[in-house]
Amino acid sequence: MHINAYSWLGEKELFDREALRRLPDRPRPPVTAEDEEEYRTRVDTFRRSELPPLETSLWLLKTPALIRATFEEPKDATAWLGRELTAHAPGFLSRQEADTARLARLVTTATDRLAHGTDVSFGCYLGRTSFLSLALVTCAPNRWYPDLPCPEHGHPGPGGPRL
Repeated sequence: MHINAYSWLGEKELFDREALRRLPDRPRPPVTAEDEEEYRTRVDTFRRSELPPLETSLWLLKTPALIRATFEEPKDATAWLGRELTAHAPGFLSRQEADTARLARLVTTATDRLAHGTDVSFGCYLGRTSFLSLALVTCAPNRWYPDLPCPEHGHPGPGGPRL
């Protein structure tokens, strides 16, 4: 197992458009060629979008260009998370969110979760209209989607991807 790190900073209004962050549903039978083409186009759009997916594990379907870093050890991955949180803390809306003891607890909890093969996702407002999303996704295999290959390394899961 290794861990891919992802970050996104953008307009909260765009982040709130959940339809853009959701993997499209497969068409229901009977499926026409047009239905299949539209579905494939929507999946491709989802994959190329920089927006965080609704399900953290589905970052693995995104383009490898969105991976900010890759780690072999949970502590190294959460050290990255800690650096990101610290760098953005001055922009958090409340002092409570930016509290260093709180951020340290988040990193400790994230380390424990990653050690057990669980993905980590954190988001917060920066200013009035911006949103920061940070994610650490376990890969090869992922606990929730073990069949998905690693986007960067191409390590396939046991049964290959199912889209």
